[in-house]
Amino acid sequence: MRILLVGQSGQVAHELERTLACLGEVTSRSRGTQPQLDLLNPESIGPAVREARPDLIVNAAAYTQVDRAETDVEAAYTINTHAVEALAFACREQNIPLIHYSTDYVFDGKAQTPYRESDPTGPDGVYASSKLQGEEAIRNAGIAHLIFRTAWVYGLHGQNFLKTMLRLMAERESLGIVNDQFGAPTWSRLIAEATALVIAQSMRNGSMDLGERSGTYHLTCAGTTTWFGFAEKIRAWGIEGGHLSASAASLRAITTEDYPTPARRPAYSVLDNQRLMAAFGLKLPAWEEGLALCLEAKTS
Repeated sequence: MRILLVGQSGQVAHELERTLACLGEVTSRSRGTQPQLDLLNPESIGPAVREARPDLIVNAAAYTQVDRAETDVEAAYTINTHAVEALAFACREQNIPLIHYSTDYVFDGKAQTPYRESDPTGPDGVYASSKLQGEEAIRNAGIAHLIFRTAWVYGLHGQNFLKTMLRLMAERESLGIVNDQFGAPTWSRLIAEATALVIAQSMRNGSMDLGERSGTYHLTCAGTTTWFGFAEKIRAWGIEGGHLSASAASLRAITTEDYPTPARRPAYSVLDNQRLMAAFGLKLPAWEEGLALCLEAKTS
């Protein structure tokens, strides 16, 4: 099976390159290839896909600079909506499925229990709206697809909360961390491994057959914490694992109002993963276990 992986520079895509390799030939059509697949130029996508002739497209690319998106509106919508629509149309033309990653930001963050896939959406801000419109473009294309909504993604590659905390804790004496936003930190490698398992389950005669399992799924680690709670674990286990010294920055809990940002963050973005379990028998571990595994991988 030929798999076209889009978004090689991202933290999930970095892990996907490894996990997908056992399922088939993983290729890309990034800048520098001919024909070039340029997400900022959606018209380039169709020709690039026709040239690559994949059996499956996995789109791990996104405009993820949430605050910058508030002013860089055109780029955010081009990458998160229009390029995704072009990928969906290319899949329809080639009669192949599309796997795409979305976000907890499609919800308004006002819930008090984990969001299900069927719950009403309510994006607030350019990033959130552009990601939801990307989802809708895929569904409207009428193709076989998997949309995985994930949240609070971190890893050992790229820019993310874990790497930022390890750096700042080593540089500063004290850090204020938001303690009134709730979610489930999710290691990028676990997302990639779950994706590979889903593809393996769905393969029939060298191609991917989703059947009635085509649709939207939530894919996060289990449990709930705040950014402050996440940072506390990073600090404690970072010191224990030798990634931080015992004099690492102390942490103090602050509110969202104490740390204003151009784009509003959902106050509550815990996602319900039961549909993924029912359809594919997959359940990611608790977020604490995911973090422990990630820091262990950093040590090895």
